[in-house]
Amino acid sequence: MSTSLTLLALLEREPAHGYTLKHRYDALFARTRPLAFGQVYAALNRFDKHGWAEVTGVEIADGPERKRYRITPDGVEAVTGWVYAAEAPSEFSSSSLFARVSVALLSGRSAAEVLDSQRALHLARMRELTAERRTADAAATLAITYELAHLDADLRWIEEAGSRLEPAADALAKAVR
Repeated sequence: MSTSLTLLALLEREPAHGYTLKHRYDALFARTRPLAFGQVYAALNRFDKHGWAEVTGVEIADGPERKRYRITPDGVEAVTGWVYAAEAPSEFSSSSLFARVSVALLSGRSAAEVLDSQRALHLARMRELTAERRTADAAATLAITYELAHLDADLRWIEEAGSRLEPAADALAKAVR
């Protein structure tokens, strides 16, 4: 997900300070990993340089100055282009789990142990999400079911990979010779 463009899109509803923008992002998109404030302010500076957002006012209170940003027409165009652009599903072909299993196979470590521990974490997270889904609103349910579907796909891969560890180890050994 493009964090920067998601932040920019949040400015479409109404102008906001970086602090407010960060909290909106976290509430909607950062279910397990809140966004760092530095990431928000760096993005706002880039938006200003690209002409995608502009400062509409500065408030000076008991702390640092607070700039209020609003999206520009060029920013709306950038968000529209990003929303409708289909992405190649390449992120899945370079996952950390795949890399860790491959390294374990190449190094003689137990790839089965890697898969077993990952399976346990996936199942625990799926139980948490299933319980959370029972009381979630429609927007949260959308995010929860998305995560559940990906966890389910990972579990299917874990099972399949577990059944192919020996031939995979042999193929990887040949590939690095």
